[in-house]
Amino acid sequence: MDRSGSGAWVASLEEDRASLGRGSIAERVASVLRDRVSQGLVPPGTRLSEEAIGAALNVSRNTLREAFRLLTHERLLVHELNRGVFVRTLTRHDVVELYRLRRLVEGAAVRELAGAPEQAIAAVRRAVEDGERAAADQHWPDVASADLHFHQGVVQLAGSPRLEEMMLRVHAELRLAFHAMDNPRRFHEPYLARNRELLTALESRNTQQAELLLSVYLADAERQLLRAFDDLPIPSN
Repeated sequence: MDRSGSGAWVASLEEDRASLGRGSIAERVASVLRDRVSQGLVPPGTRLSEEAIGAALNVSRNTLREAFRLLTHERLLVHELNRGVFVRTLTRHDVVELYRLRRLVEGAAVRELAGAPEQAIAAVRRAVEDGERAAADQHWPDVASADLHFHQGVVQLAGSPRLEEMMLRVHAELRLAFHAMDNPRRFHEPYLARNRELLTALESRNTQQAELLLSVYLADAERQLLRAFDDLPIPSN
């Protein structure tokens, strides 16, 4: 596995140059890199090359370092003295904390189902359909992305842009945890049907059923991830 930070995903950053003209450049660079992490393209432990990424995005070293600082604050990156900047490797404790937060936020969002905007349910529906198409094509990284989009749609039920922005960052961090699964298909495939079942409850505005389904769903996913983390080899110093 290429952990040098100069793989194909870096070359593809050139496509995002045009988007950097809007808003703070450092924030836009951080957004682009966050998206790559959320898509599962940059695994934990990857060293990020200032030279390669800066050239791909045509941004200065200072701008890139500010973007790295922002993403370090979001717990997606870590700076190691005299070694550089790396994509963060999560721990078992991180998984527990992430799922605690998800239960609080997504559970609260589902309880707003009665008054939730139709576009939020439509976003959930699109994510379900995207996941099913990706599974039919046997493209499991895209299934994982669709699953996170599904949960982002659940958050939208609350009608709070602040919550949505916060959970985008949480879901990016969660994507790093998915790399612990040695068999992505075995992990993600069962949740396709569960996503469809939860969508049905949301479409019928059945708050009690949706909340129950979501609670069991998150508990099962957390348990699977924790088992995977327990099976990981202990890194040597």
